[in-house]
Amino acid sequence: MAERAGPVLLGLIAALALGGAFLGLDPLTTDVGHALAAPSPAHPMGTDHLGRDVLARVIAAARLDMGIAAAASVAAALGGTLAGALAGLAGGRAGRLAARGADLILVFPVYLLALVIVLAMGNGVGAVIVATAVVNLPYFLRIAAAVAAAGRAGPRVDAARMAGMGRAEIVRRVVWPDLWPLILTQGAVTMGWAMLNAAGLSFIGIGVAPPAAEWGIMLAEGARHAAAGAWWVAAAPLGALVATAWACHATAEAIRARMVRA
Repeated sequence: MAERAGPVLLGLIAALALGGAFLGLDPLTTDVGHALAAPSPAHPMGTDHLGRDVLARVIAAARLDMGIAAAASVAAALGGTLAGALAGLAGGRAGRLAARGADLILVFPVYLLALVIVLAMGNGVGAVIVATAVVNLPYFLRIAAAVAAAGRAGPRVDAARMAGMGRAEIVRRVVWPDLWPLILTQGAVTMGWAMLNAAGLSFIGIGVAPPAAEWGIMLAEGARHAAAGAWWVAAAPLGALVATAWACHATAEAIRARMVRA
């Protein structure tokens, strides 16, 4: 039961985020006459300082942040897995260069490197996706390189080479079956960290720009009004962010547990 909680919660959040677009909730409609209204039947999560419905903004932000996290995770997985697998099969100088490249990225604090990339590219969703993908790419590269290097001298790889397969085909037909469960697990972990990274950048004013509905932006706006008693403005996006990040990590743990049993 515990193993299912993460995937089920993640699925429910994703369904709400995608289905929210059809619920008729507008995250940008303002009503200053009802600014900072407490939760009520009309506004289950209250309103913010501009009278915007917090529930509508939380749902819209889930769609945006999960989209950013998914795009960044896929980009990091594709780039890191391909580069790592090819470097691991090649060994020698190529393997060492790939390892040093990953170390060069990892030596920087994650948020600092992401901040520099976003500042260099300019604020926007695309910049956040690129920055998040870059800082997570080394993890996929290391996993793929280790699996490929372990199998480089194995009989299956030798047989594939004798059959005339190139490196790319060996990766697809020999290395990938052993690699994909690990990449799937790392992908779920990366999704959680990617959302925290995106929200953190927006919280400090770098990344997605207002008035977009984004959890980091909502937290930054809500923090200014929490001291005045409007706790719901910050509590709603914070709860959504924590729950979604936990669901991603719990999903990764569920995948790992299934791999162990298999």
